[in-house]
Amino acid sequence: MIDRCCQTAEPSNPPAGGSNYSVPSDDLSDAMADAADAADAADAVFEYDDARAWFAAARAASFAEPLAVEVWVFAESLSEVLLVEHRWRGWVPPGGAVEPGETPRAGAQRELLEETGLAVQLLPRPAAVCVRSYHPDWELTLGLSYAAIVPRSVEPVGEDGQAVAWKKLESDWPSMFPDDRVRMQRYLSWLADDG
Repeated sequence: MIDRCCQTAEPSNPPAGGSNYSVPSDDLSDAMADAADAADAADAVFEYDDARAWFAAARAASFAEPLAVEVWVFAESLSEVLLVEHRWRGWVPPGGAVEPGETPRAGAQRELLEETGLAVQLLPRPAAVCVRSYHPDWELTLGLSYAAIVPRSVEPVGEDGQAVAWKKLESDWPSMFPDDRVRMQRYLSWLADDG
């Protein structure tokens, strides 16, 4: 049931010029972080692009690209999602690259804080795993999508020069990844029925 999954969030005001979030000194080693990558990819509710097989093959070939993470932040009504306006990707969920030694979940929370000022607890299972390129000139990488549900009254604080806005899931928005809206709706249906 959705009610047991809801997590509330309090906005955080990062200092001018960036976030004060840092990876804890007792964070996992690189090897353990790599294991967390594989575990979260395996545990994701939905798989797109045959991502798990792609990731297994990439790891066997000494995959060196950074892992990408994003957070689907839904309003409690489950009718809106919080997006950031990226300069070439359009409206996308807050996210970015996982840093060396950082777990994907910690990377997603850090990116969310940096791009929206929100510190939230993510829902237990990753929402989706996919393979995509985040720029036309970049290699493919594994992308993990996490989810959070927050009160609509939460006020995001965007990075300098990057707008943050609530978007209705029933409406289209300009994005490099137009399938994201349908994927989010599919995830919310799963959450309502099975989550």
